[in-house]
Amino acid sequence: MKHYTAINLIGRPQGAIGPELFEVVEKTVPALDQGEFLVRQTHMSLDPAMLGWMSADTDSYIPPVELGTVMRSSGIGEVIESKHPDYTTGDRVMGMFGWQELAVSKGQGVNKVDASLPPEMLLSVFALPGLTATQGLYSIGKPQPGETLVVSGAAGSVGSIVGQLAKADGLTVIGVVGSDAKADWIINELGFDGAVNYKTDDLDARLDELAPNGIDLYFENTGGPIQHRVFERMNAHGRIIVCGMIADYTASEPSPGPNWINIIKKRLLIQGFTMPDHLHQAPQLLAKLTPYVQQGKIKYRAHTLEGLESAITGLNLFFTGGNEGKLIVKL
Repeated sequence: MKHYTAINLIGRPQGAIGPELFEVVEKTVPALDQGEFLVRQTHMSLDPAMLGWMSADTDSYIPPVELGTVMRSSGIGEVIESKHPDYTTGDRVMGMFGWQELAVSKGQGVNKVDASLPPEMLLSVFALPGLTATQGLYSIGKPQPGETLVVSGAAGSVGSIVGQLAKADGLTVIGVVGSDAKADWIINELGFDGAVNYKTDDLDARLDELAPNGIDLYFENTGGPIQHRVFERMNAHGRIIVCGMIADYTASEPSPGPNWINIIKKRLLIQGFTMPDHLHQAPQLLAKLTPYVQQGKIKYRAHTLEGLESAITGLNLFFTGGNEGKLIVKL
């Protein structure tokens, strides 16, 4: 193989994600320097955070993807050539390889992974979704048995793990989803206690029915009208973990926030977080998460797209709610 395909970001999103924002290019396979290795990527992760990475916002937790460079993403691949002492041909690795078939690395941020585990499990549970769910729920939420948790984006890769962890720890878990099929999945497959369909339900009536004693924890992945309804029902000393706001990622103006009086009256903790601040804690987070997986308490669902270029339109599934589980591109 002398050439490989990559996809560069060439425009900033103004709404829906379309082909005009990207350029498919052919690149020459580079010669390796000492301390480098070459990875053939087999599976690539699509994540809601990408919508923020594509924006021009420089006042964020991570610099935007520069126009004319390979779109940022994490993935799994196989080392096919190495001049690095710690990586050999055949090693299976996970890291930030971008939207491309091949990637050169010096090992920074790259981890070897168990070759016996399905790539869908690795990207759905042991990669960013599982780390994010574990960090947010336990380090910020500090859940206690008997409490009530509401998680938005509950059928998504992060929200589904949050809910299952909380349920395993003895909480009442309510998931916010965008379809009856997703509501059925989180209740009957994942064991959630209830679901709110934000598209069709009377939000106030449904929350009153499912959380008659109020809400202790809210894990926010999406934003939107449900945020205000949950905020109004938070119990004293409740905790709100703010992980994502996909409803506002491409909005011209952000949605108005709730009045802060309840923060004082209820002594609420509201904290946002992003995983780049905590990636150095990955071993501890995985040590916390892995026993739940080994005990069969964490199920996952992967939504796999075929071919590198499917990523271009695949990102829109985050806006429509059309993804059924963790979005993955199989190269």
